[in-house]
Amino acid sequence: MISEFLHRLLRSAAGATAVEYGLIVSLIVIAMLASLSQVANVTIGMWNNIAQNVLAH
Repeated sequence: MISEFLHRLLRSAAGATAVEYGLIVSLIVIAMLASLSQVANVTIGMWNNIAQNVLAH
C-alpha cells in the first residue's frame, strides 16, 4: 500500500516537485547543521580560553 502510494507520487508532476522541494530542504538543513557545528566549536574554544585565563589569575 505504501509502495503503491510512493510509486504514484513519484510518477506525478506534483510528486516530482515535492521530491525536489524535499531535496532542497534537506540540503538547507545539512548546511545549517554544518554552520551550527562550526559556531559551537568556536564558542567552546572561547569559553575554554576564558576558563584558562580565570584559573591562571
